[in-house]
Amino acid sequence: MGAVPQLVSYNNHSADECELTILMPCLNEAETIADCIRKAQGFLAASGITGEVLIADNGSSDASRAIATRLDARVVQVERKGYGSALLGGIRAARGRHVIMGDADGSYDFGRIEEFVAKLRDGADLVMGNRFRGRIHPGAMPFLHRYLGNPVLSQLGRLFFNAPVGDFQCGLRGFNRSSIQRIDLQSTGMEFASEMVVKAALSGLRIAEVPTTLAPDGRGRPPHLRTWRDGWRHLRFLLIYCPRWLFLYPGLLMAGLGVLLLLWLVAGSRRVLGVELDIHTMLAASGFVLLGVQTVMFHVFAKSFAINLRLLPADRRFEKLLSRVSLEHGLVLGAALLVVGLIGSAVAFLHWERSGFGPQNPLELMRIEIPAITSAIAGIQAMFGSFFLGVLRLAGAQSDTS
Repeated sequence: MGAVPQLVSYNNHSADECELTILMPCLNEAETIADCIRKAQGFLAASGITGEVLIADNGSSDASRAIATRLDARVVQVERKGYGSALLGGIRAARGRHVIMGDADGSYDFGRIEEFVAKLRDGADLVMGNRFRGRIHPGAMPFLHRYLGNPVLSQLGRLFFNAPVGDFQCGLRGFNRSSIQRIDLQSTGMEFASEMVVKAALSGLRIAEVPTTLAPDGRGRPPHLRTWRDGWRHLRFLLIYCPRWLFLYPGLLMAGLGVLLLLWLVAGSRRVLGVELDIHTMLAASGFVLLGVQTVMFHVFAKSFAINLRLLPADRRFEKLLSRVSLEHGLVLGAALLVVGLIGSAVAFLHWERSGFGPQNPLELMRIEIPAITSAIAGIQAMFGSFFLGVLRLAGAQSDTS
């Protein structure tokens, strides 16, 4: 996470009397930062709010720091590179009970943030701007971002995490500083924006939205955001933080479909829409079952590991379920499936023996062997998986006591 930022200059408000920090991450924003600071200071003066303007500089090589210092903004220097790193350093250094953060590129109007303050004073832990409910000026958002990237990622965020947010990537947002610090944000890059919303939703924080206007940024250079790279990082983050949709649901679907196909075909071939389904379909169904079982186990492993590392908040229902399923339960279940598989294989062996160990009719023998081998392999997976889950739970218990 990097060292605690060193303070360069600051206003004279103590942490006890400061209500609002207006925080701007900065990397070479000399063209626009002065206007942003003046608007933020004008808002504080007009509203009578005791607050500060804080610039989290992430290694600017232009005059950004000098401009901010000259305008009496407080500047902290964050050594570790990345959008998330700059904001994490700024949040640690902030003195306000509430923080409103936004880019220092002129795309957001810091002179019109009264609705954010009102929602925060009303008890919201996180207040998100929504550019789609507000206004997007021509040229302010690239076509792919506006009609594909942001809508898709926001829809997935609502689906995966039940977060009442229509614009996951909006850079203008406000939050209660202590509430956000409690959810232990970790991301150092652009996916920090998604992590804040995801963890707030998973932790049960109160989230609100206000319409926001987005203007074209005032910089004479390309933005730091890279469409495909950062879009993939946001999508990857959403999937990793939701093992239900990444592992559990696909695994249950595959395993369920495979079991149904096996049971349907074990008595004989089936004809559907003129297509004959037989042992070849059973073999594919076996693969579905085994892949599905493994994927469901990945869900359990991934969620346990993420909770141990505090990447995900504790889940009471998940922990309650695991507390009822011991290592021994998993071993018994795995052993039972293995025994069923061995019995099926023994039946197939006896069938072969009766024919004098000669050539067999695969349509008869494989109809027994495929379900038997599937059951045996699934049982072995369950047994090894139970031991691995035991290791994860032991590691989690040790980290809780350390």
